[in-house]
Amino acid sequence: MIRVEQGEQFAVETEDALSGRIKSEVDLPVPSHMKELYSVQPNKGNPVAGPIYVEGAEKGDVLVVNIHDIKPREQGASVIIPGFGALKDSYEWAECRGPFSKILRHIPGPSGTTSDGRAIYSEKLSWDLRPMIGTIATAPERVVFDTVEGQGPWGGNMDCRDVCKGSKIFLPVYNKGGLLFVGDVHATQADTELTGVADECAAESQLSCEVLKDKAIPFVRIEKKNSLIQVNCYRPIEEAISQAMNWMMDWLVRDHGLSMRDAYLQMSVNPDVRVNVYQMVQGGKLDYTVGVEYPKKYLP
Repeated sequence: MIRVEQGEQFAVETEDALSGRIKSEVDLPVPSHMKELYSVQPNKGNPVAGPIYVEGAEKGDVLVVNIHDIKPREQGASVIIPGFGALKDSYEWAECRGPFSKILRHIPGPSGTTSDGRAIYSEKLSWDLRPMIGTIATAPERVVFDTVEGQGPWGGNMDCRDVCKGSKIFLPVYNKGGLLFVGDVHATQADTELTGVADECAAESQLSCEVLKDKAIPFVRIEKKNSLIQVNCYRPIEEAISQAMNWMMDWLVRDHGLSMRDAYLQMSVNPDVRVNVYQMVQGGKLDYTVGVEYPKKYLP
């Protein structure tokens, strides 16, 4: 455990979600290579750093985590796991059957770091790095099974692309000090994370925290420079979205002065209100992660 003051900036070094087991494309996600992680219960996959004790945080508060920077390591890995993901072991898509490992190189950008660098997929294909923290949470009141499946209002393995540099993450506090955990950084990820595995990498994140006293929220919230996002983790997906819509309307009414009717109608008529589907891993037990996004320019 480390202890930090509110507003104090600190660094967190994290291993990748595969616990560093995939270093090259000859390292495959097969039981003989991964057994040290998954032969025990709870398993050792998806490691997180923490707890981080924030001075002044108490049960019933909200912990605000400011993400100042995320720097992925020089490479990341993505894998196709046999029997897992949207295709599972499809015969129609036989080439996509696992096991398979893909290494992506990360090169520095204008800052001289991988914070704004490029991901090299192949000789002809690359894209901007968009690092994000896949797992972020405060310790809940009850024990969760592991860091892979333990999603809830406190956060968890949400794989939300907007948990990124410049964002403020709002998490309910259930224990003295908040007890923050972070890990599972992705250097890049597509919406839905269809295969169940993104560009998994070790990283260093620069964070600071604030505490909102006696502030209740129903689930994780995010504030970006130009928008507010209400997150939810649930399945089926239509119920996850519907509940996130209701929570967003309540947020707009309680904290930002919209009328109930205006908040309700805008969920249908405002073309800039978006629904993001961050994580929709099929073939596993994870809930789907969605976010209803509302632009700040429409706030009163």
